[in-house]
Amino acid sequence: MTLSARIGLIIAAALIVLGAAAGALAWRPSIAAIEPPNPQSFDPELVRRGRQLVALGNCTDCHTVRGGQEFAGGLPVVTPFGTVFSTNITPDPETGIGRWSEQAFQRAMKSGVDRAGQHLYPTFPYDHFTHVTDADDRALYAYLMTRRPVNAPTPANHLTFPYDQRPLIAGWKLLFLQRDEVTPDPAKSTVWNRGAYLVQGLAHCGACHTPRNALGAERTTASFAGGQAENWVAYALNAASPAPVPWTEDALFDYLRNGWQKDHGVARGPMAQVVNNLALVDDDDVRAIAAYTADIFGPPAAGRIQGAEAVRAEAAKPQSGPPQTSASTSAPKASGPDSNEGAAIYAAACASCHETGRALPYAGVDLHLSTGISAPDPRNVANTILYGLPARNGERSPIMPGFAASMTDVQVTALLNYLRATFSKQPPWSNIAQTVADARQAQAAFLQTAAEPPNIAIHTAPRGQP
Repeated sequence: MTLSARIGLIIAAALIVLGAAAGALAWRPSIAAIEPPNPQSFDPELVRRGRQLVALGNCTDCHTVRGGQEFAGGLPVVTPFGTVFSTNITPDPETGIGRWSEQAFQRAMKSGVDRAGQHLYPTFPYDHFTHVTDADDRALYAYLMTRRPVNAPTPANHLTFPYDQRPLIAGWKLLFLQRDEVTPDPAKSTVWNRGAYLVQGLAHCGACHTPRNALGAERTTASFAGGQAENWVAYALNAASPAPVPWTEDALFDYLRNGWQKDHGVARGPMAQVVNNLALVDDDDVRAIAAYTADIFGPPAAGRIQGAEAVRAEAAKPQSGPPQTSASTSAPKASGPDSNEGAAIYAAACASCHETGRALPYAGVDLHLSTGISAPDPRNVANTILYGLPARNGERSPIMPGFAASMTDVQVTALLNYLRATFSKQPPWSNIAQTVADARQAQAAFLQTAAEPPNIAIHTAPRGQP
């Protein structure tokens, strides 16, 4: 046998061994199916606790398609690798988790593997859920298994090769999945430790507020340094926060509890869904999240405190004169070819709400206080101008009309330039026109994907728990 032939055999043998090792790493056994448990078999108090935990995990919004039934799945999650659809987590025995045992549910939460042994894509944030205790998983399982079953097959994912090969997820987990529990810090308070458990685990705040690497995993060296979700910027939750007024524990609690805060405005985009869910959560847990997050922010530097006082003073000035000239007396004035157009649009469309002097949440925030306008990325402001703040069904809530149908991209760009120059001391944004075009395209793509919910048939058998 020639040398080249022997080398070829060695390489082939090595590939076979590597392939076998990869197969062994990727393979997971299935867990036997069960008969759907009787909803009455679950302790009502456990179900009640599960309801709060589901709210903390924002499970409803991720697993409910627009216009569809609760927890029936089908919501498109757009990633750099393609679109993944959330799964049906109702107790339907055919298309949901009705035949999942508690053991199977625990494995999905802690290892990202479904009952059949199939690896789940990490759009399901099991890299955070692995930190959830067995007791809390038990409560989550109890709540979900007492919901109304919905027969709704999950649409096929739209992923490019090789990301559509689920066995590769085993390699991703080997690199990035940490299965350790959140260890209490004895030097910190009980409230802080509770917040650490919730933020790092079920609430999975870092999933949006931490940047990701090329393989879609959170960059652990930049925790809470800011990220993105659904074409919205999730601002940094540390000293890099662009908020003109630094966040405090009390401000965070008010914002998470009520969906707005006088120095920071109204929750919008995906964050609005988060605070809607937190309305179902006890004050103690919301306070714990606020306490832990405030510690991540850390105490503001002296310069930031002085800057915040100046911004508050500017926002407190009584309005006088025409809206386009009363917007700011100390901030740099807008300049450039579209500054007059931006000022005119602001006066016609924005000033009547944002310069009334009325208190939040039923008036527009004074834009000197806007984190979006002071942020380095204009996406959130562009999204808010285009799509507004929709009213909540059946509730009193702050609203803002969207101007996507009444403003052209050129007009939105002019308005964004004006807002940045007038209400912020930061340098001008770049590539605003592209940001506006991307915002329209992202919304159109989402509506096209989500407009047709899957065929849904609700089982009429009563499930016991409401």
